[in-house]
Amino acid sequence: MTIRLPTPDGGVRQYEPRTDPLALAPAGPPASRTVFSAAHVVADPYADTTPDGPAAVDWDATLAFRRHLWSHGLGVAEAMDTAQRGMGLDWAGAAELIRRSAAEARAVGGRIACGAGTDHLPQGTLPRIRAAYEEQLAVVEESGAQAILMASRALAAAATGPDDYLDVYGHLLRQASEPVILHWLGPMFDPALDGYWGSADLDAATETFLAVIAAHPDKVEGVKVSLLDARREVELRRRLPKGVRCYTGDDFHYPELIEGDEQGFSHALLGVFDPLGPLAAEAVRTLDTGDTTTFRKLLDPTVDLSRHLFQPPTRYYKTGVVLLAWLAGHQDHFTMVGGLQSARSLPHLARAYELADGLGLFPDPSLAESRMKSLLTVHGVPR
Repeated sequence: MTIRLPTPDGGVRQYEPRTDPLALAPAGPPASRTVFSAAHVVADPYADTTPDGPAAVDWDATLAFRRHLWSHGLGVAEAMDTAQRGMGLDWAGAAELIRRSAAEARAVGGRIACGAGTDHLPQGTLPRIRAAYEEQLAVVEESGAQAILMASRALAAAATGPDDYLDVYGHLLRQASEPVILHWLGPMFDPALDGYWGSADLDAATETFLAVIAAHPDKVEGVKVSLLDARREVELRRRLPKGVRCYTGDDFHYPELIEGDEQGFSHALLGVFDPLGPLAAEAVRTLDTGDTTTFRKLLDPTVDLSRHLFQPPTRYYKTGVVLLAWLAGHQDHFTMVGGLQSARSLPHLARAYELADGLGLFPDPSLAESRMKSLLTVHGVPR
């Protein structure tokens, strides 16, 4: 088998796909680390929609993908930015996603945590922002899922300094029925979140973030840090109150952060663990035995793919994630809500295919090759 792949310089080159996919059987969750995959949604390709209209979701395929992740021992982080929150999936769609996925998790015994934010409120006063958070938090808690308090564009726009963050988050944590995960999403994932926690100076922002946690340590189960800065994450991790977990959201440095050091380690809540699910779970399970060598041997080679998917503009990494789900046979089409399948170039998508194939991520390499060839043909690449 050979396939002609476009190159960034406008050329075309031959690539020979591998024929021996990884054979990773379903297994239970790792014991030494808690691992969440932030899962994507599957669009309904037959729906007559517009890019700025409500998302049309293929619920059967979306829930089937979550069962795939649960079967390999991963938790599902639901309705996060990987699911195109604020980039095609509105709050009404996210609320339905939360309810359906939480019910599915109960049915199969899967772990689930769901994002609560303010994306149905474009802007507003601090009281309105608190009320918007409360509305979404109630939906998550009523579903029976753990809550992830997501960063808020509205709060980033309305806050005048650190005290406003302390007030809003303090209010929410006091009324949360169960401990939550706090999410710090950096501006590389969402430019509207620049200056979150009251300062563009990350050192100052970190102090505010830690102050929120210190005031309510019994209401914070963990923090998810998505800043793509391994040193800063380790420093923050070491300052967390006892019992508060650090979930890495660093899609560039996750192997070393999950492995950890003599002072601790990070758990994981990662968008790249959507396409890497079975491989990531198998790698982390090796840490249960203390086998760090095999862990790194399995996971280190995946970083090139992750760095490619998360190239700037980082927020469009979802396009590569959905491409790989289609090529792997988890869905029947390469269509995204909001039309975001067009957000990456053909050479970018071709390189994502090549890197994923090199890792053996496609259960059926011939299917992946055939589907990739069909995509290339549509774009005018000769067979």
